[in-house]
Amino acid sequence: MDSAKVAEAWRVMRIQSELVDGIEQLTKLGPAVTIFGSARLQEDDLHYQDAVRLSQLLAEAGLAVITGGGPGIMEAANRGAYQQGGRSVGLNITLPHEQSANHYQSTSLSFRYFFVRKLMFVKHAVGFAIYPGGFGTMDELFEALTLVQTGKAAKFPIVLVGKDYWGGLMDWLQNTMLASGCVDRKELDLLQLVDNADEAAKIIIDRHRKYPDLIGGGF
Repeated sequence: MDSAKVAEAWRVMRIQSELVDGIEQLTKLGPAVTIFGSARLQEDDLHYQDAVRLSQLLAEAGLAVITGGGPGIMEAANRGAYQQGGRSVGLNITLPHEQSANHYQSTSLSFRYFFVRKLMFVKHAVGFAIYPGGFGTMDELFEALTLVQTGKAAKFPIVLVGKDYWGGLMDWLQNTMLASGCVDRKELDLLQLVDNADEAAKIIIDRHRKYPDLIGGGF
């Protein structure tokens, strides 16, 4: 077997290892809310502070919180759950910059492959809360939205937090994407836009209490 085939075989083994380890580590996690947002927002940012409150409310309701494990909004979300005594999960990723694990994780996993990590974001989810962020946050948002749209994940709430940030995107989705016939109204309604943590928590918690067995997916 030549060196290229050997390298490819080892890559498959690494992927399998990450997948098995992630599933085993989180198998008893229970229902969780995955929170996305920028790694670049600091502690004095209002969105950071709001993410802390959201995760506190979710932890009080008995829901675990999952983030990408890094700084910014991820840190804020882990922080709120951790300080509330809740289950705080960080799914860290190896990157050349930005990503370093925050200190508010009761469970911390590291991934090399984005697609394995993204599966773990969805597998235990009963809802997604998305705070302002960049390309990575947009990728995670539309990944979740596509999985729900296509029935590959349960129909959990996908909540955009921060009308000041997400309002323009919602306008474009309605006035351009919907108007062009590329999506229909029912699909657009999978997204909910709110102003703050209290509104986001109510949507997610109420939905989970109504459908307690509706959890995750992604396979």
